[in-house]
Amino acid sequence: MEAVTFVMSSTTFLLECLLRAGMRDVVTVEPATGGVAALAGIATRRDAPSVFVKAFADTPTDDVFVAEAEGLAALRELGGVATPEVILADRELLVLSVLRPRPRSEPFWEQFAHALARLHTSTTHPRFGWHRDNWLGRRRQVNTWDDDGFAFFAQHRLLRWLGQPRVEAALDPGDRAALERLCHRLPDLLPDRPACLTHGDLWAQNVLATPDGQPALIDPAVSYMWAEVDLAHVWSTSPPPEAQRFFQVYAELTALDDDWRSRMPIVQLRQHLAVLAQFDDDWGAGDQVRATLAPFRTRA
Repeated sequence: MEAVTFVMSSTTFLLECLLRAGMRDVVTVEPATGGVAALAGIATRRDAPSVFVKAFADTPTDDVFVAEAEGLAALRELGGVATPEVILADRELLVLSVLRPRPRSEPFWEQFAHALARLHTSTTHPRFGWHRDNWLGRRRQVNTWDDDGFAFFAQHRLLRWLGQPRVEAALDPGDRAALERLCHRLPDLLPDRPACLTHGDLWAQNVLATPDGQPALIDPAVSYMWAEVDLAHVWSTSPPPEAQRFFQVYAELTALDDDWRSRMPIVQLRQHLAVLAQFDDDWGAGDQVRATLAPFRTRA
């Protein structure tokens, strides 16, 4: 009964948002699956194609959807990656054209490897950051410009989570000290790579398909950052079996060294910490963080 009540209330809320935005031809809204931070649905319209709609029950800030729409445009216009059409983006909601579920095929993931490699290799930038802050789920992603990728990653992608209540509860003082120690050693642990345009929240659920079956991306948190931030997120979020060739093709296209897999836990710390900060169920993120930090704890 509680689940049914939630579905009814969320779709009713989305319908009311659409009507307030002037979309009077919406007939029904059905819930959409996949997201974890916002309410989402597919709205059927009388006089136009169906649309995807996304809103928060309690919007974190006025710019959350405007920033997301801008990120979709950047991926498409700067990086040549397919994204949904933005129909409406305002304080209350985001309305997009409807994409298809991705096909369960190796050729699709090989196509995606080419698309992601093109994004990362064609958008190199001399600085790390973005011209504005944007949002990762319900938390602000700070994108203050920095010439030093290690300093940027340490300050704005790792240490920035330490003040969050859920992170404070999940990590003991030794873990927090280990994170600071790891940040100090980043230049020894990771290669010095240039910044490029990154999606920023590239778990497998954010990879969909256009109507003609080409790879398309949703839910970005863009910035100019290391390409391996995107690679680590795909690698660490249970990609399907048909994605196996994706990693090989991407590595060939971008000339990745053979040690890239060993770096993924350190790079993915940023996403695990973000999950810890936002959700009661961390899906194992806390255990992953502690395991990655274990070598950096002090020993008696």
